[in-house]
Amino acid sequence: MNKPIEVRNPRNGKYDYVILPPSPRLLSHQCQHARRAQTRWYHIGLEARIEALQTWKQAIVSVQEQLTQALVTDTGRLSTSILEINTFLDNIDRWCDLSPELLRDSAKNTAIPFIALEQTSVPYPLVGVISTWNLPLLLSTINTIPALIAGCAVIVKPSEISPRFVTPLITALKTVPDLRDVLSFVEGGGKTGANLIDNVDLVCFSGSLTTGRKVAQAAAQRLIPAYLELGGKDPAIVLESANLELATRAILWGSVFNAGQSFVSIQRIYVAQSIFTQFYHQLIARAITLHLAHPHLDSGEIGPIITEKQAAIINDHLIDAIEKGALIHCGGKVEQLGGGWWCRPTVITQVNHSMKLMTDPTFGPIMPVMPFTTLEEAVYLANDSIYGQSAAVFALSQEEALAVGRLDAGAISINDAALTAIVSEGEKNSFKFSGLGASPLGRGLIQRFLRKKAFLIKNNSSPDPWWFDHSWGDLH
Repeated sequence: MNKPIEVRNPRNGKYDYVILPPSPRLLSHQCQHARRAQTRWYHIGLEARIEALQTWKQAIVSVQEQLTQALVTDTGRLSTSILEINTFLDNIDRWCDLSPELLRDSAKNTAIPFIALEQTSVPYPLVGVISTWNLPLLLSTINTIPALIAGCAVIVKPSEISPRFVTPLITALKTVPDLRDVLSFVEGGGKTGANLIDNVDLVCFSGSLTTGRKVAQAAAQRLIPAYLELGGKDPAIVLESANLELATRAILWGSVFNAGQSFVSIQRIYVAQSIFTQFYHQLIARAITLHLAHPHLDSGEIGPIITEKQAAIINDHLIDAIEKGALIHCGGKVEQLGGGWWCRPTVITQVNHSMKLMTDPTFGPIMPVMPFTTLEEAVYLANDSIYGQSAAVFALSQEEALAVGRLDAGAISINDAALTAIVSEGEKNSFKFSGLGASPLGRGLIQRFLRKKAFLIKNNSSPDPWWFDHSWGDLH
């Protein structure tokens, strides 16, 4: 029997919640049940699936207070939790609105006059979603909603670090008979995730590069698709012509949103030498106006570091940088307050790429600032990373910023930062080791859950062996 897993409260450090992972056999039975239910779910049609999801949404609204409280307890922050819930509810509406167009079958002629083509798609029967802890609700549902709309059954394994939010969702789900058999949640850690991969037809994973590699290997063994959203080390480039008020405000937000605990956080800042001193002085002035959300949720803007492991990584990066000559201007340490781990917005100069905080994911409100003398140097430094999630460029004109197009990143925010956190329409791929497959953004996302099927229809009644008659065209 699997052992219970204790869950830590990030604000007070207490282990005040317990989850019980299912046995491999029980999880296998859960997956089989979902597979059986998926057949009916698909055949009730798109309109009925949309109605079921809208009914679930209304049920979630009725338990929104409980969901908010659970998410706040999971993560220790309030405003970002409210934003997560609103984004989740908006995503349900968005996919319900888009799906009639995106899931429409098509028919057309082929190059052979008497052969017609009818193109359709069928869903993967069972999708497994394995999500991480930093934005637990959003990352557990960003793939789940379009997969359900497409006609798949979905089993979600949220992170064992932040699982409390699942209970209100299940409470709401119980009121929707058509949906509750094809959407379920399973609690557990890495072993449960591995068992889930063994039972599904497609897996969506968000998490670290180390775990992502294991997921990819397990999926490859079964020859099932794996979509991986992994770490990042996102750079920002500030050109000489940039509006410094705009740049410092945007980069500060992009660096400290969710206490820096986001795949698309700005984690490296490269600034033209001529404006370097002015830039980081303005950044410091803005950073010191932000406060920790301690002792109360509304005491400030910066929430706790959610996991003890991440607090240790941030501290290690800071110590490494200081030992190698970095200069800290504000913040600069991980503090233990009320049993939780906290880090104030930290601006650091005299950094270089020998330091961990310039190469490895720091996942905290840390802003290392480094000067460059030429655009070529800026692009080289920004691309000097094994990651390629997102980036940002600041310049006086859009044309000048867009000209910096050689960055190895899937999404580049122009005169703003981390826009993929709030803009869902742009489609991108993660570069390098930041992921595999298209990211969960844009209208094309729903296609990952569908297998295309073509009906090739001979539409004349001639019994002649036409395939030996080349008069209609050249086979070659």
